[in-house]
Amino acid sequence: MQQIKWKVSGMDCNTCALHIHKFLEKQGQQQIKVNFATGDVWFMAPAVFAEEKLKKGIAALGYQVVDQQAIERAETTTGSSWFSLSTHKKRVLFCIPFALILLAAHLWPHSMAILHNQWFQLGITLPVLLVGLHVFGRSALNSIRVGMPNMNVLITLGALAAFVYSLYGTIIGQAEQYLFYETTTTIITLVFLGNYLEEASIASTQRALDKLVSAQKLMATMIAFDDEHREQYFPIDNTMLKVGDLILIKSGEQVPIDCKILWGEAHVNESIITGESLPVHKYAKDKLIGGSIIQDGTIKAQVTATGEDTVLSGIIQLVRGAQGEKPPMQLLADKISAVFIPVVLLIAVATGLINYIILNDIEAALMRSIAVLVIACPCAMGLATPAAIAVGLGRAARSGILFSNARSLELFRHIKQVVFDKTGTLTTGAFRVSGLTVVDPTLSEQQFKDLVYGLEKYSNHPIAVCLTKAFKTNFDSRWRQIEEVKGKGIFATDPNGVTYSAGSYATVKSTQEEDHHQVYVCRAGELIGWIDLEDEIRDEAREVIDYLQKKNIKTILLSGDRKIRCEEIGKQLGIGVIYGEKSPEEKMEIVGRLTSEAPTAMVGDGINDAPALAKATIGIAMSEASQLAMQSAQVVLMNHGLKKLPDALGLGRHTYSTIQQNLFWAFAYNIVAIPVAALGYLTPGFGALVMAFSDVVLAINSVKLFIKRVR
Repeated sequence: MQQIKWKVSGMDCNTCALHIHKFLEKQGQQQIKVNFATGDVWFMAPAVFAEEKLKKGIAALGYQVVDQQAIERAETTTGSSWFSLSTHKKRVLFCIPFALILLAAHLWPHSMAILHNQWFQLGITLPVLLVGLHVFGRSALNSIRVGMPNMNVLITLGALAAFVYSLYGTIIGQAEQYLFYETTTTIITLVFLGNYLEEASIASTQRALDKLVSAQKLMATMIAFDDEHREQYFPIDNTMLKVGDLILIKSGEQVPIDCKILWGEAHVNESIITGESLPVHKYAKDKLIGGSIIQDGTIKAQVTATGEDTVLSGIIQLVRGAQGEKPPMQLLADKISAVFIPVVLLIAVATGLINYIILNDIEAALMRSIAVLVIACPCAMGLATPAAIAVGLGRAARSGILFSNARSLELFRHIKQVVFDKTGTLTTGAFRVSGLTVVDPTLSEQQFKDLVYGLEKYSNHPIAVCLTKAFKTNFDSRWRQIEEVKGKGIFATDPNGVTYSAGSYATVKSTQEEDHHQVYVCRAGELIGWIDLEDEIRDEAREVIDYLQKKNIKTILLSGDRKIRCEEIGKQLGIGVIYGEKSPEEKMEIVGRLTSEAPTAMVGDGINDAPALAKATIGIAMSEASQLAMQSAQVVLMNHGLKKLPDALGLGRHTYSTIQQNLFWAFAYNIVAIPVAALGYLTPGFGALVMAFSDVVLAINSVKLFIKRVR
């Protein structure tokens, strides 16, 4: 299977996305995601599939598969021509003058005869009707043709009914009784206005993503060398860079692409990725993320990733993919929307017939029937979930919390227990010396440290790195032979043939000392001393554990490290349930059992955590995690991510509650508005206005998530 990603133009509401989703589903495609706000469509397809057939099928629905460059070229071309009416804003501005003239005729005294001339009103109405039919009518016909009528069917029928009724009166010369041209223009103009306002509201929810996208496009200073190996600098678009290229980045500049520092050091603001405004000090060999800003310092770096492989691109694709997914609650709304439009059509016909029978007034019956058609707003039901999810995921991305799917947002409200890995999750993964004991009386403590430094400087193991930093000295140990044995430690032979070792308990030959220490140092197999290390607890770990416990969420420590060390960490942090010395298989089994008992989140970062992360209700990985762990998780917490866990939990709950509110108002609106329109208390024009703004109300309610306190 392969993942296919297309850009589809012509989508303007969730019903459009639903049409494409159903079509691809019928064609046997899998894992389909459609984001109407961005036009992105993803699905999994076999290595060989009927690509042209699918594109033609989507075109038959009224949409078009295009490449990104084609969209940008089209926007540039149409943007230069105002008369193209390619956007809702242009359509509103085009239609408003005509609608105002007809409204003036409806309200103005009869002294202005020209305004009341039926042929004049017909001429004023036709431009608006043609634009409306081009947009709404074409969409309505396409949706009926594929058996999935959308809200444009209701709008088109309402506008056409008023126009045909008025045209009949114009032709038979009884204009006074039949003129309702202003109803046609008002419906079309106000729906365009509502679409524009909805479009603007949805666009505002994309600003966090737009900020990331804009950070991807900038100029870089590339380093090249002339024939005499002198450095030459020249500007280049960052999209032209390749892995291995050298670049120069100065103070105040934006990092153009993912790279690794070769020379220099700098303070770097990574807030665009992590949400943290405090700068991070970066040294040689440290990696930089494209989009971050060099606040102080000048560096030379080597490009490590380009295009889709960069961290920013990964984040953008992750969030856009999640926005295109449907959580369980939206699936219910989609099912209701699918039968809603046929039901509204039946109600509109029944309204017209019943009112005509009771009132014996075809004009009143028609206006009430049209009002029912126009007031109904299935688009609000379709917008309820995507709007909230777009805002929730956008705020999460801005805060350094990445959701791989929208379903995780909804699942967070159920979480009853959180399982933590120890190393790299509750602890920093960086060791420090907590104790040192020399048992050989012939060695001073400094001589012991010199010996350990002389051994460990030849290893890149995390413990060895810690010891070489702690015991760094100018003393130069000379060895005839040195060897590192994985799982044991490092062994060296001095010029006199004496063997020294530093490593695990397995390196000790003759001692009764228990296996409680981290590093044992031996000479000829005899113990001469040991070193105790501890993994530093993250500063934010206690705060996070306290927060979860206040929310009545059970906390559990699950680690492959020694049980005694796990119990020490658990005691310091107040975690009651502790599992130590567990293999990856045992971790997976324990998380599986816990998940079967209650919804469980698992937080981890290592390769050995990947099976357990996949088994949990929600798998949460730290950004420093292994690639396998990040792929197994549904949520990734960026730099210093543990302290973002409460925000992730809170954001999930508040996004879900916002979806609930939106769906309640969408359904309540229709339940109340349709009977009111059927009883004649709403004119078609006012109904169009109310319908247009119902979507905007939901969008505004969703946008509140940007500023709402979620903890």
